[in-house]
Amino acid sequence: MNAMTRRVVIGTAVVSVALALSACGQAGGDDTQGKGSSTKIGLLLPENKAARYESLDKPQFEKAVKAACLDCEVVYNNAVSDVVKQKQQFDQLIAAGVRVIALDPLDSAKAAGWVKEAKGKGVKVVAYDRAIPGADAYVSHDNYKVGELQGEALLAALGDKAGSARIVMINGDEKDPNAALFKKGAHMALDGNVGKIAYEASGEWDPKVAGEKMAAAVASVGKGKIGAVYSANDGMAGGIVTSLENAGIKGIPVGGQDAEVAGIQRIVAGTQTFTIYKSPLDLAPKAAEFAVDLLMDVPIRAQTMTDGVPSNLLDPVVVDRTNIQSTVVKDGIYKAADICTDDLADKCEELGIK
Repeated sequence: MNAMTRRVVIGTAVVSVALALSACGQAGGDDTQGKGSSTKIGLLLPENKAARYESLDKPQFEKAVKAACLDCEVVYNNAVSDVVKQKQQFDQLIAAGVRVIALDPLDSAKAAGWVKEAKGKGVKVVAYDRAIPGADAYVSHDNYKVGELQGEALLAALGDKAGSARIVMINGDEKDPNAALFKKGAHMALDGNVGKIAYEASGEWDPKVAGEKMAAAVASVGKGKIGAVYSANDGMAGGIVTSLENAGIKGIPVGGQDAEVAGIQRIVAGTQTFTIYKSPLDLAPKAAEFAVDLLMDVPIRAQTMTDGVPSNLLDPVVVDRTNIQSTVVKDGIYKAADICTDDLADKCEELGIK
């Protein structure tokens, strides 16, 4: 980017932020819908089985909204894996006068209908991490790339053994459009480069279900014949690792996603090989920026379009034993003390985690 281009981009961004902050200062007294404060922004997250939502996404989103709009209030709910509950929460936000909702849907197809209803009531929706047809904006990581990185990291961990290895794949919930992208990307990397996908099933984003599917895979493939395990996220990887340990299987690569602290700890311990870091320092603030801009009727700054929806797709990063310090610790997602429990202290020191 040359100097002139940088000046234009920076100038545009400053004007946009200034407009948003100016509008933010004016908001609060005017309620065109007659439903209360016009500075309420809703955040609806899908479940609490994956630790990231409560510990990372929610606080980062709230922090970013407050930084952009002092008068804004974030109204938060978690659906705890219940799509009916999430619809009730969505409707309650609209009834409470929330004007913009950042929604991470359990079921994107059903959520498309909710978005249509919301638009009829003057409420805008930011699709958070999962695409929703008809949303006003969409923020996620490049989820196909996530799957590719997972598959490539599994191949790297297998090394020369990849060509003959039998792989078990435990995918995410089939109702989740992101899970389909992870799966597609992983297959692109793995198919033709491993001996065989010997067992594949959905773990439904549930560690218990994933552990049960892993036990079924061991029975189906054979205890000594599994070369590596693809797990679509860290939560399920926890159940998978427990199942492998119960079967007496050690030392095979197991991947994950989300850079949960438990997943990072398993990487340090050597029971999980890698995870995919999708920084909430990027995701939540961008979603918050879109939400504030939509609230204030400021044009959003999107990079691309996804099925007609203005979007930002962020870059994921593979985290393994070599770069824990330079990613999740350096970024302030976790302190070394969060990761390095007494039983991991020596291994943390070896890896330079401090």
